[in-house]
Amino acid sequence: MAKTLLVSPSYFIFFAFLIFSSATTPVFGEEYSYVKSVNPQKMKIPKEKVSLFKLYWQDVVSGSNATSVTVIEALNNSSPYFGMVNIIDNSLTVEPNLSSKTVGKAQGFYASTGQEDSSLLMVMNFAFTDGKYNGSTFTVVGRNNVNAEVREMPIIGGSGLFRFARGYALASTYSFNDNGDATIEYNCYVIHY
Repeated sequence: MAKTLLVSPSYFIFFAFLIFSSATTPVFGEEYSYVKSVNPQKMKIPKEKVSLFKLYWQDVVSGSNATSVTVIEALNNSSPYFGMVNIIDNSLTVEPNLSSKTVGKAQGFYASTGQEDSSLLMVMNFAFTDGKYNGSTFTVVGRNNVNAEVREMPIIGGSGLFRFARGYALASTYSFNDNGDATIEYNCYVIHY
């Protein structure tokens, strides 16, 4: 006498999933029509160099010419302003004075991410507008503990002369006034071609 095997419908769905998903899973090393391996030697990539950029980041939150605008207010009136987000188009100058020569802009945003400390998530491009670096950018993304004397953030890429860039930025507060405007010294060590 034949026995009936009782199997739940989910059992069949599970096996169907395994069969069909394995049929579409790429094999290790498989190339796609839109991805090709590139021989770096054929790209004629020049030798890497390390450059130090000493810049002053001018964060102006007050007045009619503000370069940093709050787009999301803090969730409450707590000291670290948790949840606040500012969009920035800050001048990068060669001296601490705001009226000194501008060589670029820091464009992006910072968000207050610390509930118990004054820390920010910084996401910004240093976009250069002067000299041989005009039109080139490098990207700084990372945690900025504003109460620390020196804060380190990674440089994770770039464009133009900073294509394939990597490195780190050291930030230290040069000045901070009662209006909330700040001048931050950035020493950026950039490995690039």
